[in-house]
Amino acid sequence: MALKVLSALDTAKTQYYHFKAIVIAGMGLFTDSYDLFCIPPIMKLIGRIYYQDNHHRVPPVVTSTMVAVALLGTVIGQIVFGRLGDCKGRRRVYGLALMFMVLSSIGCGFSISTSRTYVLLSLGFFRFLLGVGIGGDYPLSATIMSEFANKRTRGAFIAAVFSMQGFGILVSSTVTMVVCSIFDRASDATNVYTPKEADLVWRIILMIGAIPAGLTYYWRMMMPETARYTALVEQNVLQAAKDMEKVLDVSLSQIAEDVEYQPNPPSYLFLSQEFFRRHGRDLFACASAWFIVDVVFYSSNLFQSQIYERYLPSGDNAYQEAFHVAKLQAVIAVCSTIPGYFATVYFIDSIGRVKIQIMGFFFMAIGLFAIGIPYSAYWAENTNVGFMFIYGLTFFFSNFGPNTTTFIVPAELFPARFRSTCHGISGAFGKVGAIIGAVGFLWASHDRREDGYSKGIGMTASLVLLGGVCIVGMATTYFFTRETMGRSLEENENEEVTTKLCVWRCFTSTNSSVQPQTTTGEAAV
Repeated sequence: MALKVLSALDTAKTQYYHFKAIVIAGMGLFTDSYDLFCIPPIMKLIGRIYYQDNHHRVPPVVTSTMVAVALLGTVIGQIVFGRLGDCKGRRRVYGLALMFMVLSSIGCGFSISTSRTYVLLSLGFFRFLLGVGIGGDYPLSATIMSEFANKRTRGAFIAAVFSMQGFGILVSSTVTMVVCSIFDRASDATNVYTPKEADLVWRIILMIGAIPAGLTYYWRMMMPETARYTALVEQNVLQAAKDMEKVLDVSLSQIAEDVEYQPNPPSYLFLSQEFFRRHGRDLFACASAWFIVDVVFYSSNLFQSQIYERYLPSGDNAYQEAFHVAKLQAVIAVCSTIPGYFATVYFIDSIGRVKIQIMGFFFMAIGLFAIGIPYSAYWAENTNVGFMFIYGLTFFFSNFGPNTTTFIVPAELFPARFRSTCHGISGAFGKVGAIIGAVGFLWASHDRREDGYSKGIGMTASLVLLGGVCIVGMATTYFFTRETMGRSLEENENEEVTTKLCVWRCFTSTNSSVQPQTTTGEAAV
């Protein structure tokens, strides 16, 4: 028999607190995408200020290193904070991760500016710390939302948290455009002149990213610990019921246990042989799918520079060049990225995680093949709407697909005492894939004749290879990922239990007189 407080969470109607939790939990993802997508226009400003000897262009190796440093910090943050979330509690560690993000965002704005070397080193250091905080937020946000949500709309709630990334992209681009416009109008900059104030502009843009995260710190600290952690990990069922009485539309008498709860937690340890027997396949499925999608998603840096050079006006001053980059990012976010998130929120609890993930990988592969195979032909024309349309579709189906589902599934498959840890490990593998996508494929695609790098495998081969990676993602999902839709977290945590449930449903469809056996898990008493 399941605990009353957990049954109440699984069957609770959607209410105000759920939407409040979405905003609070999603603000870390918002900050993540804000800081990631403000880097391209900021690199334009830094190039104008510190790279006069290189035609005002930051070398690709520097740009990719800035991305990779933050991603490396994210890997560390996901593993460390993910484990702390299971050992010390979600709420307590949640605030610590947020403070990392706020302080490091401010630190980025105070990067040393005495020389190009110092500004890049200090910026890279603070972006590494920012990545640690962002990495810590991933497993905690997903776990907290999954443990607060009801089983009927749990996928939509977690997807809504992740969709805050789309709004982070949009706000990042908007802030960049507004700040650049203000300084552009206040200066007498010409097309060949970069005013000294431009060094202040990129710092302001980075520091503004700390404001929304800082504003949610109070509400994060006011959130109670999740009932599942309190009841199943801390073994304090009465406190879990009291906490949920404050946020759910139920009375304590409805969710308090009639008899004293006798704790009987599973005895196996994390990374033990028993753990891998029970959850090894699920951990492999989550980590491999996240690795694969991030290789493809972050490798968009391969051809974003080509898009910028093709579609952005030339000869602008520093502010206008950064403005146009931010505007293009905003257009892509509004037309493809954010609609992809919304589509996932709407369909995730009706279509299912596995089908959406396979579908997303499939259409991403088709899109990459479609822009990769005839790549040279696209750029033979001065403008090419077809390229931009297909490019946008790859982002749409990434978000209406594996980019979102890989965030959801790890928060639903594992027991409460390992949930945050396993989500962090899965996400860390993803960010390793992101480093490969942002750095490895970028170097592989460069040609010496254009930028001094040794000739790589070329853009066409790179994009076709990424399409093949998506096909591998489809196969991995099909053979290893289990569907979690419509079941409680306690039902999902054990593959053996899930298998029994599936067999039971098939059996009872032909013999309705047989009564089912009670399933067991961390929530059973």
